[in-house]
Amino acid sequence: MSENKQLLTLQVNGEDHEVICDPRMTLVDVLRHELFLTGTHVGCEHGVCGACTVLVDDKPARACLIFAAQAEGRVIRTVESLGTPEELNDLQEEFSRHHGLQCGFCTPGMLMLAEGFLAEEPNPSREQVRECISANLCRCTGYQTIVDAVECTSKRRQSADCSGCSFAAAVPQNKEENQA
Repeated sequence: MSENKQLLTLQVNGEDHEVICDPRMTLVDVLRHELFLTGTHVGCEHGVCGACTVLVDDKPARACLIFAAQAEGRVIRTVESLGTPEELNDLQEEFSRHHGLQCGFCTPGMLMLAEGFLAEEPNPSREQVRECISANLCRCTGYQTIVDAVECTSKRRQSADCSGCSFAAAVPQNKEENQA
């Protein structure tokens, strides 16, 4: 191993990964280029837009502002940990149902921000959801649908369905209805 490289062990999405990388390599670059977890997007690279948001020890963090070495020994979750294209998790389903995906560029960061937020605040007010997602930029400016999706996910997690959601009548409740 060259003097300019370091060996790191990163726990990402429940798996340990050994990575040899430059000491100044950011977490987002290691996730995308070394571990091929390309769901985490690179936006501004200054921690402003939030496209690179991941969970570090269950807290939302900007992966573009963290050196990979700083993430060693911590638990990292990326958007790939939420669900699969065949089996979305509830938050991903609500983003889809409420059309919160839009162009999709900010979506992974929004999902991880919301996932971390709902873990800390499982029953947020609509204003709290708005304040939370204001940390990330959506260049499509479709914040309303994202707020709807996060709010509905919260209600769904509390009651195991979306019956308390004001959008329940407007959107299908399960995959069978989605496919109909």
